[in-house]
Amino acid sequence: MRQSIFIAATLAFGLFGAAAQAETIQVQINKLVYNPIDVQAKVGDTIEWVNNDPFAHTATVKGGWEVMLPPKKSGTYVVTEAGTIDYYCRFHPNMKGRIIVSAK
Repeated sequence: MRQSIFIAATLAFGLFGAAAQAETIQVQINKLVYNPIDVQAKVGDTIEWVNNDPFAHTATVKGGWEVMLPPKKSGTYVVTEAGTIDYYCRFHPNMKGRIIVSAK
């Protein structure tokens, strides 16, 4: 009897899986460049930008959100929906990055 309960539980877990854990994805900023430029994420993941430059940057989505990134500090954003998010630095518009977000 115990063995059949164990097998049933194992099968159920295998079929339905465990809930996906949200991840933190780091983007480094060095010498006016986001690195990596493109990142893959899932809904619920956190993007963390680490500003290694001696001056401020932002991660800005036109018509959307903005994360301020003071010198030698970091900032985060939790992605809430699937799709492609293009962002740039408001202070240095040639700095561009992309987050490709898939559903969970």
